[in-house]
Amino acid sequence: MKILKIEQFTTEEMTLFLTDYRILYSVVDNKLSINDWKYIKQYILKGIDAGFYGRDGHGVHQLVHTLETCRVLLQQVGLGRRSILMAMLYPLAEHKVISQEEMDRNFGPEVVKLVSNMAKVQHLYADHDSLEDENFSKLMLSFAEDIRVIICMICDRYTLMKALNHTQDVDYRHKVTQECRLLYTPIAHRLGLYVIKGELEDMAVKYDYRDVYDDIAHQLQLTKRSREEYIQQFISPLEAKLKEVLPVPFHIKGRTKSISSIWSKMKRQQNSIDKIYDLFAIRIIIDAEGPNEKALCWQAYSIVTDMYQPNPKRLRDWLSIPKSNGYESLHITVYGPSDRWVEVQIRTKRMDEIAERGLAAHWKYKGIKSEGNSADKLIASIREVLESGAPKDELMKDFSMGLYDEEVFVFTPKGEVHKFPKGATVLDFAFSIHSKLGMQCVGARVGGRNVKINHQLNSGETVEILTSSQQTPKLDWLNIVKTSKARSRIKAGIKEIENREAQTGKEMLQRRFKNRKIEIDEAEMSRVIIRLGYKTQTAFYHDLSTNDISVDDVLKEYESSQTPQIQGEPATHSAADFTATPEIAAENEKKQAGNDVLVIDRDLKGIDYKLAKCCHPIYGDDIVGFVSIARGITIHRADCSNIKSLEKQYPYRIQRARWSGKSAGQYFITLRVVGNDDIGIVTNISSVINKEPNTLLRSISIDTEGGLFQGHLTVSVSDLSSLNILIRKIQSVKGVKNVSRTN
Repeated sequence: MKILKIEQFTTEEMTLFLTDYRILYSVVDNKLSINDWKYIKQYILKGIDAGFYGRDGHGVHQLVHTLETCRVLLQQVGLGRRSILMAMLYPLAEHKVISQEEMDRNFGPEVVKLVSNMAKVQHLYADHDSLEDENFSKLMLSFAEDIRVIICMICDRYTLMKALNHTQDVDYRHKVTQECRLLYTPIAHRLGLYVIKGELEDMAVKYDYRDVYDDIAHQLQLTKRSREEYIQQFISPLEAKLKEVLPVPFHIKGRTKSISSIWSKMKRQQNSIDKIYDLFAIRIIIDAEGPNEKALCWQAYSIVTDMYQPNPKRLRDWLSIPKSNGYESLHITVYGPSDRWVEVQIRTKRMDEIAERGLAAHWKYKGIKSEGNSADKLIASIREVLESGAPKDELMKDFSMGLYDEEVFVFTPKGEVHKFPKGATVLDFAFSIHSKLGMQCVGARVGGRNVKINHQLNSGETVEILTSSQQTPKLDWLNIVKTSKARSRIKAGIKEIENREAQTGKEMLQRRFKNRKIEIDEAEMSRVIIRLGYKTQTAFYHDLSTNDISVDDVLKEYESSQTPQIQGEPATHSAADFTATPEIAAENEKKQAGNDVLVIDRDLKGIDYKLAKCCHPIYGDDIVGFVSIARGITIHRADCSNIKSLEKQYPYRIQRARWSGKSAGQYFITLRVVGNDDIGIVTNISSVINKEPNTLLRSISIDTEGGLFQGHLTVSVSDLSSLNILIRKIQSVKGVKNVSRTN
């Protein structure tokens, strides 16, 4: 590269540059095509001309950094063409050195997609620095869409950490170290990139605790020769015995544990390094594949434990049940020569490659139990990949980040990440922050625009809740939310409103009784409430407060209960007890779908409705519905005075309605009768009622004054037609002047 000048590099940087350049060139015709290489050189030179490939503000040489990242992807992870091109082209694309059209034309659409996904994740990362929140890493994984994007970001940070060894910008080095500790190192571990993960941990100790790092490194250096002699002393007899027994080739490696691992043990055991005995790890790698892999590992385990005393508490069997990221191995700690503990790891060549290079990357997070099926399917797919002979980069593209397709991750204005099931709404978000926020939620601002409470959340959105002190929870909110927390809070809020309104209704009734100088008998009032069709006093008093039942009707019912009944009480029937044939019900559904009229029959499902106690609608009446705040739809007679008043106040809550099916139930109706106070007239009226089929007299109350009587009759009828016939027959009784239905 003629434009590059020697003085632009330190000696170390020039060595890295030449090494990486030769490695990339060596894979031309294998990983990269001749045209790929031609365009790579062209765009590197273009980047140099644009001034992009110099040293950044922290002293990191950008060209060396990019080439190092490509080398790590190629050699340490084992990825290929598209991943290398993504790492090479992303910084150029960000600085407008290369356009999407050029990338598409020269490298193909998949490379464009990878670079685009990389940009999306990087921008998310830059805009929302929420590294300590585990949900942020899930959101990042979800945004990436492709496993190679995440691996490239890890390799980029790994390369950057190495480059910061000599930087003078201590604050920047600390910031990058924190990012790696909180985000990239855990993800590398979950992906099975153990070598990179281990080096990131060592560098984190080196940069943040330099004295500790230097001390451990010095101690290890002092004991290096004796350690190597001990490892050889341990391995030699074991190797000889394994050669006698194992029918396949193998090799044994001995290593000292990493500095970060040793420091963790020192802190955990509160000991100095000379008191940490299990500093060694011996790895037996068996060259075998297929169904006998596990059996050979257990055979080697048997030989090791015959020769050296094992610590059963330290057995780790990841052969029978691999780790969630696909890691497979047998670990045992044994008592070696000179009374020293040594950890022995037993695995096959395939397992070792997976452990070292992370090809068994698995997206299931530790401790997350709700991912079962998706995780199982993914690990099965990974195993198929490992058993195939196809290039890894080709197979990696099939690992979509679909594990979190059923979840969305959104931000608060402060940058906190919240996780929700797919389909969750602004209302779910509001209740997840605080119950009061949810109760008063009227919408939100998302992406600079106002949205309604039923707006479905999308990953990456920042949501700011809008509230109003006048807002209260509604019953239909239960159809909007997806989370159980929001659902339970809404139900509790509605219940609280009902209780407050019930208390208002009770106080209103008590005032009216007091004005009439009537002492309330609580036991009798309870019976009245039951007779009016209420299961709870709360529901009764709530309907009083919302005018769903008239106080006057309650007074009349209470007063009538104080007088003897002429006829015994019939069995109570619900006002909704009427039937509809399946054919009529099906026709009803069609009619409902075609207009906005609520069609009432006993098979109506999915809608919470009841019949108003103020006007007692019965089958055949002209009816209308009123959508109440917390108790669904109340059905009134169309000529009800209450509904006319409500229609003026809340016209938007009025619902057209009609009956369907055939009535088969009984409705209790109160009739007002006026006539001459003649002897036997009450008996005659009772006789007429008793002669009517499916009609019962429930109670009668008569007052007389000045030769006239006025009475209230409570009767049960099956529908409006039966009621009209009954009214005409009562009017025909001699002495009766008027019969009317009370409202």
